[in-house]
Formats: sequence, C-alpha cells, structure tokens
Amino acid sequence: MEQALKDLLDKIASGESISAGDPEFVTMDRYAREAQRITAEINTGYHDAEELNKMMCQLTGKDVPEGFRLFPPIYSDFGKNITLGKNVFINSGCCFQDQGGVRIGNGCQIGHQVVFATINHPMDPEKRHGVEMS
Repeated sequence: MEQALKDLLDKIASGESISAGDPEFVTMDRYAREAQRITAEINTGYHDAEELNKMMCQLTGKDVPEGFRLFPPIYSDFGKNITLGKNVFINSGCCFQDQGGVRIGNGCQIGHQVVFATINHPMDPEKRHGVEMS
C-alpha cells in the first residue's frame, strides 16, 4: 500500500476530518476517480467470476477471499476501505460509501440495493467541504 493511501486511511480511522486543502484530500479524490473507473468497468458488459474477482481486487486493493461472488452492478465512492470475508455474496445494485470503512464478515450475503454509508459531513451546509463558507 502506498504511503499516501495509508496516511489517508489512518486519518479517517482516527476520526479526523479531511479538508479541501489537506494532502489527504488529493489522495481521496484520486482513489474516488479510480473507484468510478473500476466500477464502471465492472458494470459494463458481462464478466465471468474470475474477471469480477480481479476487478474487485483492483477496487479494494486487497485479495478477494475464496468463495466471493458478485452480481453487478456495484457502486463505490472509494473502494480501498472495503474488506471482504470468505464466502461473501453481494447481490446487484449495492452501494458502498466506504471511506469510513466497510467490513463484511465470513459467509455474509448482501441483498439487492443495499447501501453501506460509513462517512458523514457536517449538517450545516456552511461547514461542508472542510472550509467555512461565510
């Protein structure tokens, strides 16, 4: 894992916010774009199980454990903070807002259209994006 990604994941895990001027923001944006590219590839056309496993490895940055199955489409805003257990099944239309971390345990079966959202922003619109708007 590259150092910039490790620094980003460490900052997220510590609960610190990431502002637009932080170096981690650039890393987060780069991996968000990569996740968009990979999920677009997964969701376009037919892919056999082996191809899907390789693309999920690219998306998560980790080996996909044995028994993994995916029915696309799948969506992710980051990808690198998803951890999959053995014998996991993800059904079609699932969304992963995974910057805060999504860990799916062994044997889990995820249904259609499930959304995992593990990161949030301030409720005050003036304080979103890590900068004061006033």
